Amino acid sequence: MNRIPGRRGRRLIAVLSAALVASPAVAACGSDGGGTVVNVYYSTEENFDKVVAMCNQAAGGRYTIALNTLPREADGQREQMVRRLAAGDTDMDVLGLDVTWVAEFAEAGWIAEWTGADKSDVEQGTLAGPLETARWKDKLYAAPKNTNVQLLWYRDDVVPTPPKTWSEMLSTAEKLKAENKPSAVLLTGAQYEGLVVQFNTLVGGAGGKILSDDSTRAVVDDGAVKALQALKDLATSPVASASLSNAKEDPIRLEYEKGTSAFMLNWPYVYAAMGKANPELAKHFKWAPYPAVDADKTGTATIGGFNLAVSEYSRHKPEAFEAVKCLRSAEHQKYSAINSGVPPTIESVYDDPEMAEPYPMRDTILAELKKPSPRPITPAYQNVSTLISTILSPPSSIDPQATAQRLREELQDALDSKGVLP
Repeated sequence: MNRIPGRRGRRLIAVLSAALVASPAVAACGSDGGGTVVNVYYSTEENFDKVVAMCNQAAGGRYTIALNTLPREADGQREQMVRRLAAGDTDMDVLGLDVTWVAEFAEAGWIAEWTGADKSDVEQGTLAGPLETARWKDKLYAAPKNTNVQLLWYRDDVVPTPPKTWSEMLSTAEKLKAENKPSAVLLTGAQYEGLVVQFNTLVGGAGGKILSDDSTRAVVDDGAVKALQALKDLATSPVASASLSNAKEDPIRLEYEKGTSAFMLNWPYVYAAMGKANPELAKHFKWAPYPAVDADKTGTATIGGFNLAVSEYSRHKPEAFEAVKCLRSAEHQKYSAINSGVPPTIESVYDDPEMAEPYPMRDTILAELKKPSPRPITPAYQNVSTLISTILSPPSSIDPQATAQRLREELQDALDSKGVLP
């Protein structure tokens, strides 16, 4: 995910002393022949330019949305926006924020609060889990554009009934291995945000907490200890992938497409990719909810996705708020889901008949979105994430009780701005 800069003071000094430079790919002016231009800064997403074109047509010339594509990597996206916002750049109007960035940007005063009719429009029909990622201190600071949850992917030709718990998944895989059948369990275990997502999901599936509800205290309770044990159990199992400690989303997708694995924990985009890469295997490529740690609890998946925020420094706020509402409307969320593979945040879209073929797993996604496990919502999330991924890497080295205590101590330092980044 994102590499985390240093402490706020050190970072801002570096930022404010740096020259403000925008690459040609993302540079845009605030006007076009005197007309109002709303500059949207967003990650690379297939067909999003077509959504922008549709919204420009709907605007009828009152304003024009200019799409500025940010770097593909999250590090580069965040770095560019932070530098420009810290310098008070007025040419940025709409910002595409990873769901983990809203609290930090809001606390820094960089994004505008959604109020009145604009706020009501966003809240109407939006799923509660994704909506929570757009809030900070009980105020709405962004509009959820698309969301995401990981699923358990399996082969129904070797696993007729998917496991419901983590231990059942491991025991099933080990039995398959003994029978010389596809058996590996693939998971994002590299030292990055993907490992944090797995840990956070397992914590939720054990009914645990990493931070307190107000995100001021490092809790790392018994549920979190159970999650650490679950990661350890997989990492030391004979069915763990040899690449576990270096594994990220796309490499494990490619590995699964070879047909030698039984289970994979990954995002829904892998379904369409499998259909193209291995059509025969795709016939047996199925999905189920993320397995729980405790047998009496259902799996609780971590929410991903992007939110759209309006810059506090924008000189075109009314047009920017209107543009955001168009870009993330139900119509355009359905278009992006069908054509770009990004799950909607508006519940009614899942019931649309046109979603049936491209999103056969939509009911499972929706069920997970209704009982999510949000990542800790805190302005210090970047530090929190880096510390968790560092402490848990490699997963085979986890000592549940000792690792939990280290997490409590170092996460608390990070929350108190005492920590030195590893």
